[in-house]
Amino acid sequence: MTVTTVRAGMVAPFHVMRILADARRMEAQGIDIVHMEVGEPDFPTPAAIIRAGIEALEKGNTHYTPALGLPALREAIAAYYLQRFDVGISPGRIVITPGASGALQLVLALLAEQNSSVLMADPGYPCNRNLVRLSDAVPIQVPVSRDDNFQLTPAAIVSAWRDDTRLVIVTTPSNPTGSVLTLKALGALRQVVCDEGGMMVVDEIYQGLNYGEAPTTALKLGNDLFVINSFSKYFGMTGWRLGWLVAPEAMIPALDKLAQNLFLAASTPAQHAALAAFEPETEAELERRRCEFERRRDYLADALEGLGFRLGYRPAGAFYLYMDCSAFGMDSDTLARRLLDEAHVAVTPGRDFSEHAPDKYIRFAYTADIDRLKEGVRRIKGLLTA
Repeated sequence: MTVTTVRAGMVAPFHVMRILADARRMEAQGIDIVHMEVGEPDFPTPAAIIRAGIEALEKGNTHYTPALGLPALREAIAAYYLQRFDVGISPGRIVITPGASGALQLVLALLAEQNSSVLMADPGYPCNRNLVRLSDAVPIQVPVSRDDNFQLTPAAIVSAWRDDTRLVIVTTPSNPTGSVLTLKALGALRQVVCDEGGMMVVDEIYQGLNYGEAPTTALKLGNDLFVINSFSKYFGMTGWRLGWLVAPEAMIPALDKLAQNLFLAASTPAQHAALAAFEPETEAELERRRCEFERRRDYLADALEGLGFRLGYRPAGAFYLYMDCSAFGMDSDTLARRLLDEAHVAVTPGRDFSEHAPDKYIRFAYTADIDRLKEGVRRIKGLLTA
């Protein structure tokens, strides 16, 4: 028996997961695949974090924590903001969540009323718009381009604003484009959202994976923002499913109540393990990895532009290249399919990220080592020049 609700029908599939599944099936058949599709660092979780997780299990730290999270971890995150960004955040404003998606679910449950609208950039992370739909709100995808750094601008927000708009979601560094907003640009967005009477949510889950300018945080702008972060990307803890939310203090009691009902608490062993994410040993390892991502970015951007893909800017964060493939005379879905089937290179077509120009773009994730990226480029060149 098949049961499909209207709500489930509004949610589009995450196409990259289908591509990954197809790639895994091909690998099971003995075909070598170069993976540039999934946004997951290839590095293992840092050793200090793994040791802390094992120690937590051995000590029996497997019972529920408070819904808002392990107090020691909330304090450690607050200390991290102070040490790295010179921002004083009360631990009481921090909510530990099952991944960054859990944090966004909390915010939407708190603020997104039925049929209210939520503004976000297009292209952008697809699950954000789908979570808005699951909250019975309406995602408004605002087209952005290279001309505006693939980010929302104050003018774009004013133009797209509706009487029913409640929230604006901003992502920096961005998935899929790797673009980054300066603190000044974030401040301008915050001001226009406040002027319109809404709230701003800033997704900072790629914070730390910055190249050139040092990372910053929207929390420097004031206490009226919701900031989402994660241990997945920079800290290399994807499968541990752990994130956090920094919220205005007045919102914490309601968020506590919602967390109790939505997920009760994040994983206890993962929370204990994450305490080691801020140790000097881990910080040194993460900086080495950041430098390696930057090296990969520079190689892959130059190599793909040399093949005819168009980038036009150098992404300042995350680990993605969102490249225009229109020069090859086929839409991005067709090209991505051929790259997988014929060249055995897995990439993500633009339709996962955009409703306005999906056919023009492909996202390449430089989450494989340099030798694998070079092999991928060799195979792509073979397909395009055949």
